[in-house]
This record gives sequence, structure tokens and C-alpha cells, in this order.
Amino acid sequence: MANNIYDLIIIGGGPAGMTAGIYAGYQKLKTLLITKNFGGQINRKAVTIENYPGLGEISGAELIKSFEKHLKRFPVEILNDTVVEVKKENENFTVLTGEGKKEFQAKAVIVASGADPRPLEVLGEKEFIGRGVSYCVTCDGPLFQNKKVAVIGGGNAGLEAAIFLAQWAKKIYILEFLPQLPATPVHIQKVKNLDKVEIITNVEIKEIKGKEFVEALVYQGRDSNELKTLEIDGIFIEIGSMPATNFVKDLVDFNEKDEIIVNPYTAETKTPGLFAAGDVDNVLYKQIVIACGEGAKAAISAIKYLRS
Repeated sequence: MANNIYDLIIIGGGPAGMTAGIYAGYQKLKTLLITKNFGGQINRKAVTIENYPGLGEISGAELIKSFEKHLKRFPVEILNDTVVEVKKENENFTVLTGEGKKEFQAKAVIVASGADPRPLEVLGEKEFIGRGVSYCVTCDGPLFQNKKVAVIGGGNAGLEAAIFLAQWAKKIYILEFLPQLPATPVHIQKVKNLDKVEIITNVEIKEIKGKEFVEALVYQGRDSNELKTLEIDGIFIEIGSMPATNFVKDLVDFNEKDEIIVNPYTAETKTPGLFAAGDVDNVLYKQIVIACGEGAKAAISAIKYLRS
């Protein structure tokens, strides 16, 4: 039975998980990486990356392909599946996937499962998911050729979504809760250069309306009681994300954002042998390059743990 136990199981195929896999594979650990697909949140965002060292400008898809190619140079086993539970029994971990139908054991685990889109939680949102409400602009943007759409969220992700949609939609509204767009000046200028984009700030979304598909969005100015309606065909929600951590809740501590609390020096959780990296942990900044660094840190710490 001992021969069937992995040294390390990595949960997640985003930048943190793939970097951890590269480091573990390089050190010839018997490693299993479990993910539904490679890329993590980058797959849901229309990102052109301009600040990854050494690459100048590169699309998110191209960057992920290069990560995947690098990872597959090493003897890391890859399983396309979803983890539903992680347990620790004695010294080893048991990882359950596919609604608990598959079971794997490992001496150490790295959780790099990233985050899921944060919902608006307003009337009509759930009813129209897939019928005009979307959390993935790269998946659904082309469906809105010559349509009017709204992007909820004025941060970098929201503005990147609007820039991406500009190649299809005939009109794009960006609605932001704060009085000013919380995006970088570079992103703001790019959006302002697009004639088809209208920015509406300091508003709260109240309801999404329609019959079979989305037809309108109701919002209210935060400094007034006046309700206004936008007639639109689609809504892209870009208001942040929530760590994907349900499967590991009994083995870790969480902060107020439901991020896994880790030792900042080692990426280890409160459970020895269990590490976390990337958007799932409580490291302050959420950037691709930082996720890669956290993945490397977690892998190095796991290697040290296994060899001790």
C-alpha cells in the first residue's frame, strides 16, 4: 500500500498550482496534480498581461500554455477532476474527488484551488445565469455581437472585461459601487479611449429583469433614492472572488474573507504537511507573479517537510 501513496498532491491548476508542480517535479517527488483545467481565474478573465517579468506583453492564455508546457516536462501525474474533501488520518492525507468516488493518499498536500467568482446576490441574478448573466467574459463575450451589455465592477478585472467586450458589443456600461473607479490609471485610460463605453459610478445594483433572457438592469444612485433602469442584453459580473476552500474546511483556519491562514514564511496551514498558495490563502496581494512565488514557497516547504 505504501507504494501507492504520493509524496505530494497539489490541488489546483492555476499559476500557484502549476509552479508548485514544476518545483515538486524538478525534485522528483511522486506528485499528483488535480485540477478541472489549467489556468484558474485567468481562464475567466480577458487579460493581457503587461507586468510579468521578462515577457513584456502576453495574453493570459499564452502564459498558461507556457506554464503547462513547462510543467509537463516533469513526471507529474495530472488528474482532471474536482476535489470534494481532504482528510488527515494518522500521518497521511486522503484526498477524495468526483463526489467522493475516487480516493488518493499523500504524505503532504498543497491547496492551490484559487477562487470562484463572487456573486452580486441581487434579485434576478440566479434566475438569469446562463441567460444573460455571466461571470466569464472570455467564455461568453462573443455571444453579445452588436448587443448592449453591462459590466458590474470598476476594478481592473471589470475594465479588462469591458475592453475585451468592445470587439463585439455595440454599447458597454460599467457600473461601480464606489464614487471613483478603483482601477489603475492605465486601465482607466484604455476604457476612456473607447467611444462605446459609458461609466456610471457611485451606484448600487438592485435587480436584474427579463422574461426568458436578461432585458434590463435596475440600479440606484448611492446619494439618492432614485431608481434607474438600463435596457441591456447581458451582464458580466466582475466584483471579486471567493476562495474555493469548502473541501478543506476542517483542517485549516480562515480569516474574515474565508481565505486560508498560512504561515507567511512557509505557506503551511495549522495542519502539519498541509500548505496553501495563491488566491486561496491570506497573502495580501493577488497577482499572477505573487501566486507563482507562493506556489514555489509551498513546494519548497513541502519538500523540506517530507525530508524531515
